[in-house]
Order: sequence, then structure tokens, then C-alpha cells
Amino acid sequence: MFNQYLKHSRTTILFVMMLGAFIIMSIFLPGKFLTLSNFQSIASQIPEFGLLAIAIMLAMLTGGIDLSIISTANLAGVGAALMLTKYSLPQFGVYEESYLIFLAIVSAMSIFSGIAIVITKGYGIQGFPEKFLFIGSGTILAIPMPMVIFIFCILLMSLILNRTSFGFNLYMLGSNPVAARFSGINNRGILVRTYILSGLCSGLASIIMISRVNSIRPGYGSAYLLQAILVCVLGGVDPSGGYGNISGLVMGIIVLQILQSGFNILSFSPFFKNVVWGLMLILVMILNFYSSRYTHKIRKRLNVD
Repeated sequence: MFNQYLKHSRTTILFVMMLGAFIIMSIFLPGKFLTLSNFQSIASQIPEFGLLAIAIMLAMLTGGIDLSIISTANLAGVGAALMLTKYSLPQFGVYEESYLIFLAIVSAMSIFSGIAIVITKGYGIQGFPEKFLFIGSGTILAIPMPMVIFIFCILLMSLILNRTSFGFNLYMLGSNPVAARFSGINNRGILVRTYILSGLCSGLASIIMISRVNSIRPGYGSAYLLQAILVCVLGGVDPSGGYGNISGLVMGIIVLQILQSGFNILSFSPFFKNVVWGLMLILVMILNFYSSRYTHKIRKRLNVD
């Protein structure tokens, strides 16, 4: 009962933040923010870093973090670009080790970035088929195609996390790895499947990105890493693992994208935006820390396990 109350209270706070950001932008930038073209732009940009945020969230639910999502996305984008432009692509693969997870991620990040640079020699690849460009710039009933794909992905991910044994085991692993192991869960197998799923989300984000801009260059989307982590923390995902849901993540994405839209309208520099995202991440983590301490005290008083 206490857990349900805590979950609902976090969701309510997120909803208020989302609504507050929308109202503030509507009041101060009504002629530019409340337009169909701006909402279509928001809907086109959300899926890219939204899928990357899902990739980060999956890793966080296990108590880890995947810093290689951008490098994975870039390598996937380079591979897709080469195939689309009639070149052959060598096959590469990576498997995560459960006990050296952080070192493996950092190594993978460097390896994937290096492979992408070696393959392209640092140059961009462009000129994709028109049918492929529909993925990133087409619309269905005035809804951008990337948003259609993203909606399908969040529904599928919600189903996986909430209605499958894999999702249950994933949360169990993040909550208590020792208890998960003694209950018969294959921790290493869950980790491998989790990071494969994370990589698939990163790859899909890359496909949407390169089809929208009609080009790929190693280093694309580097700014999304900080935003993806911020969205996860803002959306209520516990970095220590075991807690987080898709609905909270989506509301965090909307909050961030509304602010991003306002910054773009006001022509703020990318450096200023990075400072804001960094400060927001620090602030949210501080608030979560004190909130966790307060929650722990209440649990102790109520003797809730």
C-alpha cells in the first residue's frame, strides 16, 4: 500500500511538472510555441532521444548504466548508411559481462566510436533512398512517422516490462541481485538480454535520426547522452536499480522536450542548454537523494519492508 502511494505521488509530481512547463511556455511564447509546426517539430524530435532514454532506463533498472548508447547508435547508423548506399559492412558484435559491466561499457563506447570513424574515415555519408527518408520525415494523418514508431515502441516496452517474466526478473535483479540469484533467476542471462534490448533501441534511434537528416557522421547525437540520463532520473528511474516505469519516462521526455523547444525558439546556444541540463540533473539527483532518505525514515517508522 505504501509502495502504491509512493508510486502515485511521483507520477503526480511528474504530471504537475509537465503541465507547468507547458503552461509557462504557452504564456510567455504563445505565438511561437502554440503552433502546429512547433508541435510537429517536438513530435519529430522526441523519438530520437526518447528511444535512447529507454535504452538507458533498461540498464538502470538492473542497477547499471549504458554509456555506450551513442556510440552504438552511431555504429548502427554507419552500418545502415553503408548498406543503403551500396557498400558492404563488416559484422561486429559485443556481449556484456555481468561482473565487469562498467568497464565493458566504457570499452564498448570507445570501440564502437573507433569502428565508426575507421569505416567512414571521419567523413559523413549521405544520399539515402526517398523511401528510407519517409521513416524520419514522413507523416501519417499529420503525425510525424518517428512519433508513430515511438508510440509503438513505448507500448511494446511497457508490455515487456509489466507483463512478461523477463520484465519481472529484470526488476527483481535490479532490486536485489542476491535474492534474484537464490530465487532461480539467471542474472547473467537477464543482463545479456537487457543490454541487447538496449542496443536495439539505440540502433532504432539511429535509423530515425539518419533518415530525418539524410546523412550520418560519427559523433551524431552526442548531446543526447546527458539528456537521456536526465530524462530517466527526471522520470523516476532509480539509478541504483529496481524502480522505474515507462509512463514516468514519457512524462520526463515531454517535460524536457517542452523546455528544449522553448530554448530553440529563444535561440539559446547549445553550450547554455548543456549547462541547464547538467544543473537539472544534479538538482533532480539531490532531490531524489533526500526523498529516498525521507521515504526510508517513513518505512522504518511504519515497519514496511
